[in-house]
Amino acid sequence: MSIKKQFLKTRQICKVAFRLSKEESRDAKQIFLVGDFNNWNENELAMKPLKKGGFVANLDLESGREYQFRYFFDKLVWGNDPDADNYVHSSFGNCDNSLISL
Repeated sequence: MSIKKQFLKTRQICKVAFRLSKEESRDAKQIFLVGDFNNWNENELAMKPLKKGGFVANLDLESGREYQFRYFFDKLVWGNDPDADNYVHSSFGNCDNSLISL
Protein backbone atom coordinates (compact mmCIF):
# COMPACT_ATOMS: atom_id res chain seq x y z
CA MET A 1 0.00 0.00 0.00
CA SER A 2 1.22 3.41 -0.75
CA ILE A 3 0.09 6.90 0.11
CA LYS A 4 1.59 9.80 -1.84
CA LYS A 5 1.06 13.41 -0.81
CA GLN A 6 1.56 16.47 -3.00
CA PHE A 7 1.04 19.79 -1.22
CA LEU A 8 -0.04 22.73 -3.38
CA LYS A 9 1.75 26.03 -2.79
CA THR A 10 -1.11 28.21 -3.96
CA ARG A 11 -3.96 26.63 -1.97
CA GLN A 12 -4.51 24.78 1.33
CA ILE A 13 -4.95 21.54 -0.62
CA CYS A 14 -2.98 18.33 -0.66
CA LYS A 15 -3.37 15.92 -3.57
CA VAL A 16 -3.33 12.43 -2.05
CA ALA A 17 -3.00 9.19 -4.01
CA PHE A 18 -4.11 6.03 -2.19
CA ARG A 19 -2.70 3.00 -4.04
CA LEU A 20 -3.04 -0.72 -3.39
CA SER A 21 -0.87 -3.23 -5.25
CA LYS A 22 -2.29 -6.36 -6.85
CA GLU A 23 -1.19 -8.42 -3.83
CA GLU A 24 -2.57 -5.92 -1.32
CA SER A 25 -5.92 -5.92 -3.12
CA ARG A 26 -6.65 -9.42 -1.79
CA ASP A 27 -8.17 -10.55 -5.11
CA ALA A 28 -11.00 -8.05 -4.54
CA LYS A 29 -13.23 -7.15 -7.45
CA GLN A 30 -14.06 -3.76 -5.94
CA ILE A 31 -12.52 -1.63 -3.20
CA PHE A 32 -14.01 1.47 -1.62
CA LEU A 33 -12.02 4.16 0.17
CA VAL A 34 -14.08 5.20 3.19
CA GLY A 35 -13.29 7.87 5.76
CA ASP A 36 -13.83 11.27 7.33
CA PHE A 37 -13.48 12.90 3.89
CA ASN A 38 -16.71 11.27 2.65
CA ASN A 39 -18.63 10.90 5.93
CA TRP A 40 -17.81 7.17 6.01
CA ASN A 41 -20.05 6.51 3.01
CA GLU A 42 -19.35 2.87 2.08
CA ASN A 43 -20.67 3.29 -1.50
CA GLU A 44 -19.35 6.68 -2.62
CA LEU A 45 -15.64 6.37 -3.43
CA ALA A 46 -14.85 3.29 -5.50
CA MET A 47 -11.14 2.95 -6.18
CA LYS A 48 -10.14 2.62 -9.84
CA PRO A 49 -8.68 -0.72 -10.93
CA LEU A 50 -5.23 -0.58 -12.53
CA LYS A 51 -4.32 -2.46 -15.73
CA LYS A 52 -1.56 -4.48 -14.03
CA GLY A 53 -3.68 -5.18 -10.97
CA GLY A 54 -4.26 -3.14 -7.86
CA PHE A 55 -6.38 -0.08 -7.27
CA VAL A 56 -5.94 3.70 -6.88
CA ALA A 57 -7.97 6.66 -5.62
CA ASN A 58 -6.90 10.29 -5.90
CA LEU A 59 -8.34 12.94 -3.60
CA ASP A 60 -7.83 16.65 -3.00
CA LEU A 61 -7.91 17.10 0.77
CA GLU A 62 -7.62 20.19 2.93
CA SER A 63 -4.11 20.68 4.36
CA GLY A 64 -3.54 21.11 8.09
CA ARG A 65 -5.99 18.36 9.03
CA GLU A 66 -6.03 14.71 9.95
CA TYR A 67 -8.35 12.19 8.34
CA GLN A 68 -9.32 8.71 9.50
CA PHE A 69 -9.96 6.14 6.79
CA ARG A 70 -10.17 2.44 5.89
CA TYR A 71 -10.44 0.28 2.79
CA PHE A 72 -13.60 -1.78 2.22
CA PHE A 73 -12.87 -4.88 0.11
CA ASP A 74 -15.83 -6.23 -1.91
CA LYS A 75 -18.15 -4.73 0.73
CA LEU A 76 -17.22 -7.62 3.01
CA VAL A 77 -13.86 -7.01 4.70
CA TRP A 78 -12.33 -3.85 6.17
CA GLY A 79 -8.62 -3.16 6.00
CA ASN A 80 -6.12 -0.55 7.13
CA ASP A 81 -3.13 0.92 5.34
CA PRO A 82 0.29 -0.05 6.75
CA ASP A 83 1.69 3.19 5.28
CA ALA A 84 -0.73 5.34 7.29
CA ASP A 85 0.78 8.11 9.41
CA ASN A 86 -0.80 6.62 12.52
CA TYR A 87 -3.74 4.55 13.79
CA VAL A 88 -6.57 5.53 16.12
CA HIS A 89 -9.17 3.43 17.88
CA SER A 90 -12.49 3.36 16.09
CA SER A 91 -15.65 4.22 17.98
CA PHE A 92 -17.39 1.51 15.91
CA GLY A 93 -16.34 -1.97 16.92
CA ASN A 94 -13.09 -3.29 18.27
CA CYS A 95 -10.66 -2.04 15.61
CA ASP A 96 -8.38 0.80 14.60
CA ASN A 97 -8.68 3.25 11.72
CA SER A 98 -5.82 4.41 9.55
CA LEU A 99 -4.89 8.07 10.01
CA ILE A 100 -3.36 10.46 7.47
CA SER A 101 -1.96 13.84 8.58
CA LEU A 102 -1.74 16.67 6.07
